[in-house]
Amino acid sequence: MENCDREVKKTLVYLLAGGKGQRLYPLTEERAKPAVPFGGKYRIIDFALSNCVNSGFRKILVVTQYKSASLSRHLAVGWNFLSSTFGEYIMDLPPQQRFGEKWYVGTADAVYQNLYFIDREKPEYIIILSGDHIYQMDYRYMLRAHIEKKADITVGTVVVEKQKATAFGVMQIDSQERIINFYEKPKDPPEIPNKKGYSLASMGIYVFNANKLKSLLDHDAEISTSTHDFGRDIIPYAIHNKLNVFAYRFVDENGNERYWRDVGTIDAFYEANMDLIAPIPHLNLYDRDWPIYTHARQYPPVKFASVKVNNEYINGSAVNSLLGDGTIVVGAKINHSIIFPAVKILENTEITDSIIFNECRIGKNVRLRRVIVDKLVEIPDGVKIGYNLEHDGKYFYVSRNGIVVIPRAYKFPKNFKN
Repeated sequence: MENCDREVKKTLVYLLAGGKGQRLYPLTEERAKPAVPFGGKYRIIDFALSNCVNSGFRKILVVTQYKSASLSRHLAVGWNFLSSTFGEYIMDLPPQQRFGEKWYVGTADAVYQNLYFIDREKPEYIIILSGDHIYQMDYRYMLRAHIEKKADITVGTVVVEKQKATAFGVMQIDSQERIINFYEKPKDPPEIPNKKGYSLASMGIYVFNANKLKSLLDHDAEISTSTHDFGRDIIPYAIHNKLNVFAYRFVDENGNERYWRDVGTIDAFYEANMDLIAPIPHLNLYDRDWPIYTHARQYPPVKFASVKVNNEYINGSAVNSLLGDGTIVVGAKINHSIIFPAVKILENTEITDSIIFNECRIGKNVRLRRVIVDKLVEIPDGVKIGYNLEHDGKYFYVSRNGIVVIPRAYKFPKNFKN
């Protein structure tokens, strides 16, 4: 990648992190979707930010909007290590209201309201990213492909099953990987030639030549019927006006699809977390050449303790699980679960296939199965959740696939019945 160093320095990144995240409710009841905890230690946005830093991109504008207090604090305390002396920064950008008193009304408008930074930095290339996907990607390869093809716009793509492609932007390409049609969330997605049952979906990652982006955004801002969205408006307009728009396949050196997950629903979020517990996970958190950065609090190590019950000692244990620092397991059994930092789990409790966020307290004789517990929840002794979904649905959100979600700081009623 040495021959790409100059281009990297002439690139500005916009990371879009302002979506409401309604499909991730109740995890997004009090926080933006990119700020939702993930993987026992991180926030969702940490993956895109780490990709930027590891790829050498150090001028990053994080565009925020809805319920952004938690996200802004995370950026301030966890991502303040770049050096302004060398022109590096991660900047939080709430709505600037440069063109009237309005919030961002679409992904393209979010960038349009912040065109000032393009004028100030004078980059040659702009990378647009989404802050709510889980993956590890070296963006330099995509930038190099963009330059080599003399593209005006390059769209990052993954192969998805056709029935799942209705949730994405889907494209048709020619033999040169040029995009000839782009459909945002189509009801009947076009299939990839010679790959029946699969479609080519957008990752929400775009590389633009800076001058082309500015002219496209200026034009879009004048159209009253536009939704001011990259997928619905900007990319289709560019294609139909004969700009050079190419697809970039997110594959490894052997042409195999690489790991990328949209965690926009509770079920997708749950499955992506569970992917990390696989014996050989597709996403390697332990790659020292590609670290995932975050705000790490100074907690003590994890502690397992035995406790004496009826003259017998019960050992604390965890199998096929991830446990965060500061967690204490006292005579409890944890299996195939993710426990975030500073959680306390008491004796004779069993946690299976579950995710427990920071600073929760799980009482004695509790049974949890396929449950997500948000932060600061205290579960009383003897509670059983995840075994009777009809009952659980009276108190909590239950996903389509049967994942029970206990919201942040939930207070169990005294008459709570299992």
